[in-house]
Amino acid sequence: MAGTSIKVEAKGRTAITKALNNLLKQSGNLTPALADIGEYLLESTQQRFIEQQAPDGSPWAELSSTTVERKIKQGERTDRILTESGTLASSIHYQLGRNQLELGSNEEYAAMQQFGGITSAKSMMPGNEIPARPFLGIAPFERIEIINILEHHLGKAL
Repeated sequence: MAGTSIKVEAKGRTAITKALNNLLKQSGNLTPALADIGEYLLESTQQRFIEQQAPDGSPWAELSSTTVERKIKQGERTDRILTESGTLASSIHYQLGRNQLELGSNEEYAAMQQFGGITSAKSMMPGNEIPARPFLGIAPFERIEIINILEHHLGKAL
């Protein structure tokens, strides 16, 4: 994924790591569980665009006055952040690999929106600072649901 992504890797002695290791020992195949986790995270990540908030629950930075003015001139809604055309939210997808899950967007501007930065000289607003508006990540309540998904699959494996 060229834009930006998160990779779910479990290390150490966390509850998620323990559940993944148990499931791997029992079934030898994490793909079904990771696919369910991917579907869950895809849905919850897209929900962030509706709620306009980061994984930690904090609201995204407000639109700049320049962006608001441009939206007004174009007859667009000024109360929505990161949703001009819906491209970014609809570009979120996940990929499964051998015992791994990646979730992200292949849109080039996704990383700028996730992490913030300064726009390039070739952009429509050159040299402007774009605040970070994180949409990728795992919220605390999502960690709990991931563990529940893993426990469900572990129960099926037993």
